[in-house]
Amino acid sequence: MRLKIALILMLTLVPSSFFTAAEKSGKKQTEVLYNFCMGKVREKNSKIDTRDFNPASIDFGGVEISTQKGEKENDRIKRLPGQPEVEFKQYGGYVTVDRSAGRAYYYYFVEAHHAPQSLPLLLWLNGGPGCSSLGYGAMEEVGPFRVHSDAQTLYLNKFSWNQAANVLFLESPAGVGFSYSNRSADLRSNGDRRSAIDNYNFLVNWLERFPEYKDRAFYIAGESYGGHYIPQLAQTILYNNQNLNNTIINLSGIIIGNPTINDETDAKGMYEYYESHAIISKQTLNRVLRYCDFTDSGNGLSTQCLIGMLESERNTAALDIYNIYAPTCNTSPSSQAVNIDPCIDQYVHTYLNRPEVQQALHANITKIPYDWQACSKVIGEWQDSPSTVIPHLKDLIAAGLRVWIYSGDLDGIVPVTSTKLSIQLLKLNHTTPWLPWYLDDQVGGYTQIYEGNLTFTTVRGAGHQVPSYQPSRALFLIKHFLNGKHLPTSRNLTLFSSIS
Repeated sequence: MRLKIALILMLTLVPSSFFTAAEKSGKKQTEVLYNFCMGKVREKNSKIDTRDFNPASIDFGGVEISTQKGEKENDRIKRLPGQPEVEFKQYGGYVTVDRSAGRAYYYYFVEAHHAPQSLPLLLWLNGGPGCSSLGYGAMEEVGPFRVHSDAQTLYLNKFSWNQAANVLFLESPAGVGFSYSNRSADLRSNGDRRSAIDNYNFLVNWLERFPEYKDRAFYIAGESYGGHYIPQLAQTILYNNQNLNNTIINLSGIIIGNPTINDETDAKGMYEYYESHAIISKQTLNRVLRYCDFTDSGNGLSTQCLIGMLESERNTAALDIYNIYAPTCNTSPSSQAVNIDPCIDQYVHTYLNRPEVQQALHANITKIPYDWQACSKVIGEWQDSPSTVIPHLKDLIAAGLRVWIYSGDLDGIVPVTSTKLSIQLLKLNHTTPWLPWYLDDQVGGYTQIYEGNLTFTTVRGAGHQVPSYQPSRALFLIKHFLNGKHLPTSRNLTLFSSIS
């Protein structure tokens, strides 16, 4: 009994600040996400505002549109250190989102391989909260390059999403990656609302710098805690399209992968996934489901709940919860990983902290007093995080936007079981049966379409970062999404051939 009480105390004394895990390694957004989500249901972390995000309650009269003359060419990246030859253009630099605070966001942008003048604009956002879209999205997932194990040279990602769109990566909020604020208090006052406002201000000013994209079809994509950022930014755009002059952004749709959507179902689905994949026992699952109250109005975590959670953490501690079947990094390159080296975080961290790389990227121009990290070590407590984004998804669907949700079926942190439970809360009738979709005569995953232009799909054999684990299937997916085409549910119907 004493041991059990001691173990409970160990769990409850884990710091509730969302960036605790990042302080240890500065890498895993799943670790950051887990600590953050569990912190939200602890009584001592109840100061996080979980009310719904509402753009109508925000004063956007302060949107500052600055002159961007000459900035685009100044941001042109001629060549990154160790980069292979490419024909597409790439840019990197800063856009000020709050002049009075000296708050500026770093972006990296790659034009499409072909037809950049006609293909859509796609913004990619990673989550955390507090993790970098440059480090994850650009360098490990959908960007044009990957970092070799020498952390000196790059090689081409032949499944880069700039084969389907012009792709923009944003490090948000201030304190993430190379993004910064001259007002140190900003790092202690980040949250969903501030992120939505700043992301919108960034986008409006970026489009002034790149005016050729003002009338282009615009989509937002991302994963993880991006399940908050993306619907909130989309709703902010729709609101301001109706209420501000000369700020029309041609938003056409959103696509989110393994997203945090609803606190209660996200948590329940995670434990259900563990039990269904023989990671925890049925008894542990029953204990969690019976004694844990993950609702916004709950009273925190009871002793019996904590015992169940600790049993689960004990059984998952040695796993990479990004992908429950993937090898973990043991500081040397692994031959076990098919599509992603488990040590890639280390290569990216080393590469992006090289002074010559930062100079080529036009990054770290203010010489921030800390290393670039995949997940921020300097951001303080998160101020607000709605317990659900279900109302936002309903609004976006009602507005006629194309909304896709996808799940890598090997992810253990926001697994497919969580997302399916969350989608049920939308209370939409499905218009197609649950069917396999195909790529190269192989099952790529399973898909179902709902009324209101919502599509849900799984990606077979993929972890949390779907484009890293299954790059060809992810590219196939994004091409269909951008073209408004259903995934092929017959072996004889493939809209796009695989890329060799």
